[in-house]
Amino acid sequence: MGNSALKAHLETAQKTGVFQLTGKELTEFPEDLQKLTSNLRTIDLSNNKIELLPPLIGKFSFLKSLVLNNNKLTALPEELCKLKKLETLHLNGNHLRQLPAAFGQLSALKTLSLSGNQLRTVPAQLCGLHHLDVVDLSKNQIQNVPDTVGELQAIELNLNQNQISQISVQISHCPRLKVLRLEENCLELSMLPQSILSDSQISLLAVEGNLFEIKKLRELEGYDKYMERFTATKKKFA
Repeated sequence: MGNSALKAHLETAQKTGVFQLTGKELTEFPEDLQKLTSNLRTIDLSNNKIELLPPLIGKFSFLKSLVLNNNKLTALPEELCKLKKLETLHLNGNHLRQLPAAFGQLSALKTLSLSGNQLRTVPAQLCGLHHLDVVDLSKNQIQNVPDTVGELQAIELNLNQNQISQISVQISHCPRLKVLRLEENCLELSMLPQSILSDSQISLLAVEGNLFEIKKLRELEGYDKYMERFTATKKKFA
């Protein structure tokens, strides 16, 4: 892509607060964006070949949405965690194995998408995010859901298409969790905590494609309590 085209994009972004440059074979984050650190509210660089997010990302202090789906990121810089206004972060289809240690400082974050990466566990840093609504960790390599998950504030947690065979009973203590997606994992029925049914806030539990028949779920103690929540939620949205 020529400099003149980039310049035109920068001029538009200065007016609109949105910089979108997708599917352009970019191999690096455009350095010229530095000129717009106080203008930009949205950056979308999806479907490129970006391998590194530079530390200067931490200077975009007004950024609300950062979308970097389908790039080649293997790690994220700690500076990303300075974005105190960031509400939406989409990093689907990269090569991420972990999140920065300070990730819990992204205090405004509401939506986090990390589908199609190489995470092996539910990152503990997510538990510090108090405004988190939706977390998508589908299509990773997660094998178990640890005790820390009990502090997760999300309303929806998507763990579809992982390799999960163990789930901490603490998941039923999540204060706001309403939707739990566990489709296409490696769960035996005995490994599904019954408290999810009997003692949680969860009103939609999706567990198709595991190592048990769905009808067996209905025989578990607490299933009737879960169905009460499920039905009540359905009525609310009907």
